[in-house]
Amino acid sequence: MTTITPLALPELLLITPKRHGDARGWFAETWSRRAMAEAGVDADFVQDNQAFNARRGTVRGLHFQAAPHPQAKLVRVLKGAIFDVAVDVRPGSPTFGQWAGATLTAEGGEQLFVPRGFAHGYCTLVDDTELFYKVDGLYAPQTEGGVIWNDPDVGIAWPIDGEPVLSDKDKVLPRLRDMPKAAF
Repeated sequence: MTTITPLALPELLLITPKRHGDARGWFAETWSRRAMAEAGVDADFVQDNQAFNARRGTVRGLHFQAAPHPQAKLVRVLKGAIFDVAVDVRPGSPTFGQWAGATLTAEGGEQLFVPRGFAHGYCTLVDDTELFYKVDGLYAPQTEGGVIWNDPDVGIAWPIDGEPVLSDKDKVLPRLRDMPKAAF
């Protein structure tokens, strides 16, 4: 049985598949259309992505894709650990600009479901972290958007000591208040 727990923003779901183990190791069902439908998730995943991060303190995000190619994501860690976050960037939403996050580990098998209309990002908690995520929309660079990772108006409590490792692209993302309105 998979445990599905809504976070502070109830559209964000922490999904923890049950692991069935014996002397050989363990088995877990990491995705079930039926279980997700029962939790109100109607995502038709069309692409799988994998990312490797060499250093602890690497921050990727906060990214989204807007209409006509928005994406929902289901994120899990294959090796290591991350602090995974999502920010509501849906114009007119009662939780616009609010964030929620969870620690995802390879050991625990936790996953985060990030619906369309949320900017997503994460920080690696250990070196050599690898993650896997499913998306329900194909990559469309012309619809990419983002919010700067350390926007003081959003106020994400990143677990970072020192300077984060960032891409050049992520260093220049706008603050939420300066971001053009996006449709999802």
